Amino acid sequence: MSDLHQRLLAAHAGEDRAALVALYQEAADAAPDMGAQGFYLTQAYVYALESGHAATEGLRAQLHALGREQGQED
Repeated sequence: MSDLHQRLLAAHAGEDRAALVALYQEAADAAPDMGAQGFYLTQAYVYALESGHAATEGLRAQLHALGREQGQED
């Protein structure tokens, strides 16, 4: 089991949403393809929305760029 996977499990167990945002962003950065990257960014975005995290809008922009999130103008 990778270090990132272990840290994700620990953050989930501790319900640490701020850590989950950062860890899923880290996973997205290391993702092998755009599908996996989109999945991890979506997870980060959900936890950011739930916690009012400062990264929320940046994550939304990344998802929009990947075609995963439609903007208000779409």
